[in-house]
Amino acid sequence: MVDSLENNPPHQVVIIGGGFGGLYAAKALAKAKVNVTLIDKRNFHLFQPLLYQVATGTLSPADISSPLRSVLSKSKNTKVLLGEVNDIDPNAQQVLLGDQAIPYDTLIVATGAKHSYFGKDNWEDSAPGLKTVEDAIEMRRRIFSAFEAAEKETDPEKRRAWLTFVIVGGGPTGVELAGAIAELAYQTLKEDFRNIDTSEARVLLLEGLDRILPPFAPELSQQAEASLQQLGVTVQTKTLVTNIENDVVTLKQGDEVKEIAAKTVLWAAGVKASPMGQVLAESTGAECDRAGRVIVEPDLSIKGYPNIHVVGDLANFSHQNGKPLPGVAPVAMQEGEYVAKLIQQKLKGNTLPAFNYSDRGSLAMIGQNLAVVDLGFIKLKGFFAWLFWLVIHIYFLIEFDNKLVVMIQWVWNYVTRKRGARLITGQKSPLQVGNEAPSNYYKATPPREILNV
Repeated sequence: MVDSLENNPPHQVVIIGGGFGGLYAAKALAKAKVNVTLIDKRNFHLFQPLLYQVATGTLSPADISSPLRSVLSKSKNTKVLLGEVNDIDPNAQQVLLGDQAIPYDTLIVATGAKHSYFGKDNWEDSAPGLKTVEDAIEMRRRIFSAFEAAEKETDPEKRRAWLTFVIVGGGPTGVELAGAIAELAYQTLKEDFRNIDTSEARVLLLEGLDRILPPFAPELSQQAEASLQQLGVTVQTKTLVTNIENDVVTLKQGDEVKEIAAKTVLWAAGVKASPMGQVLAESTGAECDRAGRVIVEPDLSIKGYPNIHVVGDLANFSHQNGKPLPGVAPVAMQEGEYVAKLIQQKLKGNTLPAFNYSDRGSLAMIGQNLAVVDLGFIKLKGFFAWLFWLVIHIYFLIEFDNKLVVMIQWVWNYVTRKRGARLITGQKSPLQVGNEAPSNYYKATPPREILNV
């Protein structure tokens, strides 16, 4: 695979996926003597860590999205193709994009993951997850539609159900969603309605383990729970969701079974690999774990195929401490950059040591002036953790205009406690079909917001 002669055609690198892993690999190859083709079914890179702020009306989708062509416009060795890969032929070394075959010398697969319902996929209509722009817009529509429906509802029990928000999963996404919704109900919207008191809303965060934020140090988990309770969130740990149906969430706490009437249920409990994992398994014989992630070699390649690398959430890399690396943005970034460096060294006839993830810490926003940060050598909480969280997220946004817009939005929100992106989008809202939205309403009327990027 190594081009040893100067007059050989340039080494062809194909990257599937424009998320953190794929984009960072492409950027790291910008000055390499290779040709890069980046393929994605979206024309933009999405900064997923801030999706929850789109879902709760703080930011707009375009604030955290960057057009891939714009990001890579100065990388003259890189071209971007809009499309969805449906198969891979490792023997012919081709990626199949519809009826088009794209040849490669080295392939990088970085198609990420989606939310998992642990075999209960029928819950998806009732409890949307948060992985895409469409997911965030759908969550936003449900959250703000719930307040509007409660304003019109005259039956106290039905109104209580509209004002009950259940978040399933106590990881960073669940914690951030719960805190943001609590701030909405108890602060931002407090003066906006006449028939309801939004501070009567209930925000419940459910976690199956014995504490929220399991990857964090126990003392930070305790601090996060205390901060959420300070905001008005009810945190219930050691709680399993056994059913979601007809606006009722069934819980199991030990031997006790409870039911909660809630019109808005949001899912933040688990993820599974994208379907590309199965495509790789069928075409290369790669082994996948229970979540569909491809088990990779120490250099992030597939066993038997040293020129096919898998990075990001799609990869199960367990060579460092026996456990898969977490599905977070820093892992994908470092893996993408590693594979880019590996390609360049191979072309020079050199080798690289096995990939080694450098864990620089974990962060979770809880609310205004409230966050927890675990950097290993130091642990922060409260205002300074919140400030650190803001700086880090601004720093890692891809384009300058995104950094500037998000910073201005955050400053304005801090001063006024207002959220300017509180839009309900779609063909119709629940209020247009009566106080009771039909069970198939959310499925039948997908969001139609145009992402102007």
